[in-house]
Amino acid sequence: MSHHGEDTKFATKLIHFGAEIDKATGASSVPIYQASTFHQEDVDANQPYDYTRSGNPTRQALEDYIALLEGGTRGFAFASGMAAISSALMLLSQGDHVVCTEDVYGGTYRLLTTIMNRMGVESTFVDMTDLAQVREALRPNTKAIFLETPSNPTLKITDIAAIVAIAKEHDVLTMLDNTFMTPYHQRPIELGVDIVLHSATKFLGGHSDVLAGLAVVANDSLGRRMKQIQNGMGNVLGIQDSWLLMRGMKTLKARMEGSETGARRLAQWLSEQPDVEAVYYPGLPNHPGREIHEKQSTGYGAVVSFDVGSGERAKQLMSRVRIPLVAVSLGAVESILSYPAMMSHASMPREVRLQRGITDGLVRYSVGLEDIEDIIADLEQALRG
Repeated sequence: MSHHGEDTKFATKLIHFGAEIDKATGASSVPIYQASTFHQEDVDANQPYDYTRSGNPTRQALEDYIALLEGGTRGFAFASGMAAISSALMLLSQGDHVVCTEDVYGGTYRLLTTIMNRMGVESTFVDMTDLAQVREALRPNTKAIFLETPSNPTLKITDIAAIVAIAKEHDVLTMLDNTFMTPYHQRPIELGVDIVLHSATKFLGGHSDVLAGLAVVANDSLGRRMKQIQNGMGNVLGIQDSWLLMRGMKTLKARMEGSETGARRLAQWLSEQPDVEAVYYPGLPNHPGREIHEKQSTGYGAVVSFDVGSGERAKQLMSRVRIPLVAVSLGAVESILSYPAMMSHASMPREVRLQRGITDGLVRYSVGLEDIEDIIADLEQALRG
């Protein structure tokens, strides 16, 4: 008895996704097929599974799950978010060019500027809130536009539909990192994006205990090409981690709603503090991208970035807080306070970082499921010292 399908609401799909009941035994959880290889009854017959790098029933259940949630034709599970992003970029060839969001996650920036460039794939980073800059950056050899909206960590908003229109006009692929919003709040494929990517380590997993990446493609042709890359490179997600990620995803709606409620309250409180120089959150009335964000997303997310004025003050804050983990990452049941300059964007040269608004005083708060009044009281004592 399965209720998944196009007619059910998102919250129902999270629980009833097609593999929630094991057909062989009736088990209430996808079985963990802890096997590297599969016996071939008849070598002439085509069996669905032969070797776990190429396919495994546990990983397949996860891949079908994310494809259903994002509204794509096919999903792929990788060993990390960067494995998913690098695999998508492997669709490109020597001599190709990518246009990318300028304040992109530091790992993506590092991949494009230190690895893909050696493979002969060039990149141009632009402020994608300005569509004219995107158009100007296009070249005859541009083959992909890579978006991140909201961007990490300054939470700039890119008009997804407008970028898709530019891309289609020039026969260019669109790839979008949807880690911050998740398919609960934002479904880029419905807006015409070709490939959606996730660091599933974050909100999808949700418990700081699994490293994973996911990709979803919009059509079968891209699906075949991505499958060839996933199988050829072998950077697949392990079976235990596939199962653990599915378990985390079932509570995505409840977690996102709880964390977002807290984030909205935190952003408002921070914007009223005299010793906070700037607050970045798409739910604030003065956020320049709010209107566009509301057009393409159903919520504002759980990440709030704010500037305390200097690296010294940022480090003081991190040494004084008691509730959040001071750590790399985000999107977990516990709050996580990050310092982009030395963590997520450490690989970005300082002058490039500063040009993109990632100052020495900027911190990023991923709001967890603690009581928001406790979070605010903790930040208040940490800011006041």
